[in-house]
Amino acid sequence: MKYSYIKPRKKSLFTPDMQLLGVFFGITIFMLLCTYLFLVFKDYRFTQDRIDIIELREETSSEINLIEKNILFIQEEQVLSESIFTKNTVLKDSISNMFDLVPQRITLSEAKLLENGLVLYGITPNKDIYNFMLQAPLRSIFHRTYSSFYPVKNGWLRFVSTNYIDKEEESEEEEYEEDVEYED
Repeated sequence: MKYSYIKPRKKSLFTPDMQLLGVFFGITIFMLLCTYLFLVFKDYRFTQDRIDIIELREETSSEINLIEKNILFIQEEQVLSESIFTKNTVLKDSISNMFDLVPQRITLSEAKLLENGLVLYGITPNKDIYNFMLQAPLRSIFHRTYSSFYPVKNGWLRFVSTNYIDKEEESEEEEYEEDVEYED
């Protein structure tokens, strides 16, 4: 006995509706997988970028420290050069003033600058001209002055004058001058 007027068909699990549902689920899973892979890649790139930035920051920091050291060195060199320039200018002025002290009748043959003194070699017509025209100004500048005379064949005298500034008195004078400057 037959209960149906149509011929039975073989039923399949994969009906068009199920196939459509499978495609949608497949596309959804594919999109979720792609999103996951994208996020993993972005996380990896972010970590690498962070490591690169940290290395770059450390390099920049070390370069900044090196530049700061170079700046300090250059500033120290500038101060040193200014100090040397000032000392040279003072020395030049002092030498010019020293040669201005030497009268016309006295001839200097050599002058040696010491750290705390001056040695002059020269010729003078007699001791009186030397004492009044050169030794008096030297005594006003230096703390200790010594002179030696040697006769020359033409009747003039060769002299050696050694002049010293005492460092202890010099520092006391500088302190006094500093005190006077602050009192004004």
